[in-house]
Amino acid sequence: MLDKTGIAKRIAKEVKNGYYVNLGIGIPTLVANYVRNDIEVEFQSENGVLGMGPFPFEGEEDADIINAGKQTITTLPGASFFDSAMSFSMIRGKHVHLTILGAMEVAENGDIANWKIPGYMVKGMGGAMDLVASAENIIVAMMHTNKAGESKLLKKCSLPLTGVGCVKKIVTNLAVIEVTDKGFKLLERAPGIPLKKLSKPLKEISLLKGLFQKWIFRFVNKFCNKLKYIVFRRFIMIFNLFFEKIFYFYKTKSIKTNK
Repeated sequence: MLDKTGIAKRIAKEVKNGYYVNLGIGIPTLVANYVRNDIEVEFQSENGVLGMGPFPFEGEEDADIINAGKQTITTLPGASFFDSAMSFSMIRGKHVHLTILGAMEVAENGDIANWKIPGYMVKGMGGAMDLVASAENIIVAMMHTNKAGESKLLKKCSLPLTGVGCVKKIVTNLAVIEVTDKGFKLLERAPGIPLKKLSKPLKEISLLKGLFQKWIFRFVNKFCNKLKYIVFRRFIMIFNLFFEKIFYFYKTKSIKTNK
């Protein structure tokens, strides 16, 4: 099984000499660290950088040089800086050969959802919509399953889409998968991952696990609500007793004064 670094190293093998590459936020930003030294590649960031290098070593960071994810970066000799209008002209004009993005879900027809989970506040879609609509080669870097253990590779995305039919390849911690006209095609397995684990939909395997987690969440939620109610009642009782004591004290003092 691969970790995030392993995913980035595997995707770096997909980068060819002379490519202009856009790296999305998250795992994709690690790819620049593992590109071969014998090829020339220009990494582009939609905030207006062309010629990004690897991440800086600790203590050598420059807070003014960042990528689209606000991470400090280095720049290679000949790098250039420009405004967002120029940056997105490059993207929309199809001058970027390869886009590497993270995702929350990918469908078997190449649909991608990577910008929003309903009910959660987000700043916006960012440059992802332009990237998936303009790039001819899109590789997704992500974990194979979500926190509930359910597969992110689906027949149809359940989250709001970022792009339709655009993903060409997916690299996860378990496998390298190509998107074809007939659906997902397994190209490689991560070390130690049996074919059986990939051939059976992970969503089915994790169904009971997901239901159990939902039941636990509901139980804890109800318990916490009940606990809050009990604590609130105790607080009201103590509050009432406190003011009854004060009221009794001043009432007694008032009677003694009148006498």
